[in-house]
Amino acid sequence: MKAELLIAISAGIILLLGILHLIYTFFGPKLSPRDPQLIETMKRVSPVITKETTIWKCWIGFNASHSLCAILFALIYGYLAIRHADFLFASYFLLATGFGLLATLVVLGKLYWFSIPVRGISIAFACYCGALILNFT
Repeated sequence: MKAELLIAISAGIILLLGILHLIYTFFGPKLSPRDPQLIETMKRVSPVITKETTIWKCWIGFNASHSLCAILFALIYGYLAIRHADFLFASYFLLATGFGLLATLVVLGKLYWFSIPVRGISIAFACYCGALILNFT
């Protein structure tokens, strides 16, 4: 399997997770607390840093921005892998940045998230690492 394809698969997995997360952020209850009282409290209470927003608005904003960053990463790395693989694989900066981001997401996932995104990100990271191994051997 070519290294470019593995990066594209890795990016595709992250793109899918990012899109699903964005959909779940704005539609349906999947990312909402199970306790309706907690939701009401989050809608009333501001964070210590400012009274200009609420914890609920922060929750929605953080989830949406988290999704958009995953989508951006996936679109950039997928595009580079498919259309400009020579450029991507010649850039140690881009390769290290992608590696660092995916590795960090795996760690964050294991520490703070649940099994489905951890599995998806771990598979994406394994594909990315496989691409690096293929490219440099």
